[in-house]
Amino acid sequence: MSFLGKFGAVAIGALVLAGCAHRAPDQPGGGGFPLHMIGGGQKTTPQPSAGLGVNAFLWRSTLETLSFMPLASADPYGGVILTDWYANPEKTDERFKVTVYILDTRLRADGVSVTVFKQVKDAAGGWINAPVSAQTSIDVENAILTKARQLRLSTINLKG
Repeated sequence: MSFLGKFGAVAIGALVLAGCAHRAPDQPGGGGFPLHMIGGGQKTTPQPSAGLGVNAFLWRSTLETLSFMPLASADPYGGVILTDWYANPEKTDERFKVTVYILDTRLRADGVSVTVFKQVKDAAGGWINAPVSAQTSIDVENAILTKARQLRLSTINLKG
């Protein structure tokens, strides 16, 4: 199975598990993502938690979507999440690394940008860079956006 297939299966599994473990924002260990009513209750805009400079739903969904990969760096002020190299235990001759930029304080389709890097082992056992399909980055972005929407909806449902 390709990385995309494995990644999709792992991402979907992470989404299912994350949905089972969701706590209300006001519970201990909860999300902490309150909604603020704007314009007489016609629109809702997520207000990031203290110290978060980006959309809280995108931030949390990115961390949950990529939770199977080792985290190298996470900057909640700048909205940058970097993973370390991840090798699928069933395919140890290739590994992947992901960089995510959260670009907006609003939950928007263009509010997240993902870059996926791939390396494969050469004949000597060293790692060399390899091309990654542009669709792979799009698929990861879509998984993050889907999870962010689910988090937002679950928060709205808890309020109502």
